[in-house]
Amino acid sequence: MKFLSFTRDGRAGYGVLLAQDRLAELGTALPQHPDLRSAIEALHLRGLLELAATLKPGLLLKDVELLPPIPQPRKIICVGLNYKAHALEGGFKVPAFPSTFIRTQDTLVASGAAIVLPAMSSQLDFEGELAVVIGTGGRNIRAADAFRHVFGYACFNDGSLRDIQFGHSLTAGKNFPSTGGFGPFITSANEIPDPAMLTLTTRLNSATVQHQSLDDMIFDVPAILEYVSGWTPLSPGDVIATGTPAGVGFARKPPLWMKPGDVIEVEISRLGVLRNVVMASSPA
Repeated sequence: MKFLSFTRDGRAGYGVLLAQDRLAELGTALPQHPDLRSAIEALHLRGLLELAATLKPGLLLKDVELLPPIPQPRKIICVGLNYKAHALEGGFKVPAFPSTFIRTQDTLVASGAAIVLPAMSSQLDFEGELAVVIGTGGRNIRAADAFRHVFGYACFNDGSLRDIQFGHSLTAGKNFPSTGGFGPFITSANEIPDPAMLTLTTRLNSATVQHQSLDDMIFDVPAILEYVSGWTPLSPGDVIATGTPAGVGFARKPPLWMKPGDVIEVEISRLGVLRNVVMASSPA
């Protein structure tokens, strides 16, 4: 199933897509849980799947405004240099262990919302990625048990300000508000037994700029969960972005930067299409 968060008439909610254009609200059936993260923590994947099976669609998808599927994750952990060709195109060594960094909540934008190019940067780059959403938390998770902790998967765009990232710091370059696309929904883990079999495609203004099978990851999803849970406890609703394949803008000659008015799409087979328009930040 596909789980999503949204606003309608100024009210936040969450639900499940039961048909291509119709959804059922889960929030009305779980008033004690105000958001999808809370519902995942209480019912986990199995409980939410059982509840969703009893519901009937009551809303049209076109009548809601999407939010990031988990609007306020406790943690957003990103993995860098997780495809060999991407590491090499940037002139970096292939890492011996997952290279991780943190994003903040206010960097996330939903599918259909704008990715914002801040005034202090001119080098906004795209990074199409697979996001893993945690369903059952844990610490020191073994790779062999990792899939039991996954709620589902989504598309992610780790929008990066390269002049800030390379000239100032990685943390700054990855954490400007409204630069990280996430969505449009979470496809439940029971529908994706092996995410390595998926294919990622990133398109800039309809032109393909990245295209790669996810089986080319240096560290697969179980290895990432084992490593990350070794240094921090994972909680329901946490988001892990698993790295981008080759083709990013800064490694091209000449470089290819996103600019206001551009449309960037990240599509992963069976997970839908994350679509965002780029806009310049307001003077204020």
